[in-house]
Amino acid sequence: MEGLRKIRLVLPSTDVNGVPLAGVESLRVLYLPLGLTKPTADEVFSRGEVVLERRRPDLPGPGEALTLDLKSLHRPPGWIVIVAVRLGEVAGRPSEVLPWMDPAL
Repeated sequence: MEGLRKIRLVLPSTDVNGVPLAGVESLRVLYLPLGLTKPTADEVFSRGEVVLERRRPDLPGPGEALTLDLKSLHRPPGWIVIVAVRLGEVAGRPSEVLPWMDPAL
């Protein structure tokens, strides 16, 4: 976290099998409502709502950093997950699930 509404992340340099990435087509920020436990990867993909997407050419290369500003995200407390998507809509492993706090904070 860079601040209350900014997330700094590093794009993956390899896929889940360890194969170097030629590039990432897009990054998606997904939101899930607050539940009793952190959502699993299956829950992220089946129930997550895409609330922000950054696409090429507005993305750095594999292994490079990017800061996302979530000021415009108006959702109740819940979970935020970032997913890198390769060409052909192949979603990578979701990021660690992060808590999304009350936007009024």
